[in-house]
Amino acid sequence: MIEFDGVRKEYPGGTVAVDDFSLVVPTGSITVLVGSSGCGKTTLLRMVNRMVDPTRGTVLIDGTPVGDRDPVELRRSIGYVMQSGGLLPHKSVSENIQTVAKLRGVPKAERLRLVTELMATVGLDPALAVRYPSQLSGGQQQRVGVARALAINPNILLMDEPFGAVDPLVRSDLQHELLTLQKKLARTVLFVTHDIDEAFLLGDQVVLLETGATLVQKGTPADILASPANDFVEAFVGAKKGRRSLRVVTHQGVELAVDSDDRVVGRLAKGA
Repeated sequence: MIEFDGVRKEYPGGTVAVDDFSLVVPTGSITVLVGSSGCGKTTLLRMVNRMVDPTRGTVLIDGTPVGDRDPVELRRSIGYVMQSGGLLPHKSVSENIQTVAKLRGVPKAERLRLVTELMATVGLDPALAVRYPSQLSGGQQQRVGVARALAINPNILLMDEPFGAVDPLVRSDLQHELLTLQKKLARTVLFVTHDIDEAFLLGDQVVLLETGATLVQKGTPADILASPANDFVEAFVGAKKGRRSLRVVTHQGVELAVDSDDRVVGRLAKGA
């Protein structure tokens, strides 16, 4: 479990990125922080692995303040996936996946076994192991980033807009692969995005933030859609524009779901 207890982050010059934020991230679930750019999402994420230390307040993992732990040891125990992939350009796919495991002293034979296993887990052709990041597509690079994060078998996975730089089709594939992985691995995932659709797809708990990491509403996607906390939430999730108001129509004998502007958003499965 991750817990934020009254954390604040004020930078030199007086800029407040986070102001008095508290939240519990339940074990074995996906919590998504969602909000506009600059609202403090990434700052909160980086407090967990001490890439950013709070000015005030405490971040705890399983009841232990992260401030009491060595930053290097802490970071090597937590999986971290970022938007750009963060791969080492001069290292092969295999070497990138092994990076943290090697730093932690995992024997070479075990590291190579992990590479083979994890490439299969994230849907990468094993032939790509000898390639370099520049020889991969954006989606492949992100899969390598996820494999590297999983190589140390972390209990916690931090994901900072990991699918934001790939095309929509690849992004959809990666999102659903993450859900499949989560069903299998049950990690504690803290995920950052500015995309409410992505948040609703992935999040067991969705946390909507405004500037200064002000917590506007949290809950399941169903909770938030059923009862938006205020006008900001209603607008952010698209309720005011009818994006979330669906009805069923029949076209050529097939039942389709359409929004308030009569745009098709999906097809009902047989027996639904």
